[in-house]
Amino acid sequence: MTDDFASILSPERLQGGGSGPLYVKLRRTLEEAIRAGALGHGDALPPERDIAEFATVSRVTVRKAIDELVADGLLVRRHGSGTFVAKPVSKVEQRLSQLTSFTEDMARRGMTSRSEWLHKGIHTPSPDEMMNLGLAADIKVSRLSRLRIADDQPLAIENASVSGEFLPDPFVVTTSLYAELERRQVRPIRAVQRISATNMKEADAHLLGVPVGAAGLSIERISYLGSGRAVEFTRSLYRGDAYDFVAELTIGA
Repeated sequence: MTDDFASILSPERLQGGGSGPLYVKLRRTLEEAIRAGALGHGDALPPERDIAEFATVSRVTVRKAIDELVADGLLVRRHGSGTFVAKPVSKVEQRLSQLTSFTEDMARRGMTSRSEWLHKGIHTPSPDEMMNLGLAADIKVSRLSRLRIADDQPLAIENASVSGEFLPDPFVVTTSLYAELERRQVRPIRAVQRISATNMKEADAHLLGVPVGAAGLSIERISYLGSGRAVEFTRSLYRGDAYDFVAELTIGA
């Protein structure tokens, strides 16, 4: 691998990396090697001093180039281990015209989905939960928070609140919340979603495996029964580099 890096980062190849400052040429050269497969998922980069020696540049130049590739999600730093080529991200397309669960979405795509539970519990409703679910102060809510994963790639953090009238025990939910609501004959049939752009904070970025400050999609959803009663209030955070939301538009009459 050392010989491979010496070839990839030779001064001649670096100078052929287009115009711009040295760190831009170095970043571009490393990016091209990653996208061409010369550097594969999980490959470890040499120490910065070795890269600087191969490319005949300063360590400051190396650090700046690597910082940009980490921010772009092509490289990942592991504390105490070094810098590695990140796993390629597969985009997931979600149509906004369908109300389905994450488990159902991934199954339709032939992807293996799972969740890591972050919290389950019964709580006194917050003002937001009371307003969005139409709850009286004496009605409890079941809260379920989990990390959503497809094909071993973390995609979203989901925080759902359901009225205790519809889900008195959140611990009965093992995989799909909607499957449990359907079993109780209170599965929602429509929803209103609000999507906004955000930047990942440290705790969320750590769970989703992205750099702090990376682009994300914040989604608030209120789901309803046919009678118009709100069943579910969910706040979710999706990786911006892994999810596309698609809506079909028609000309109004």
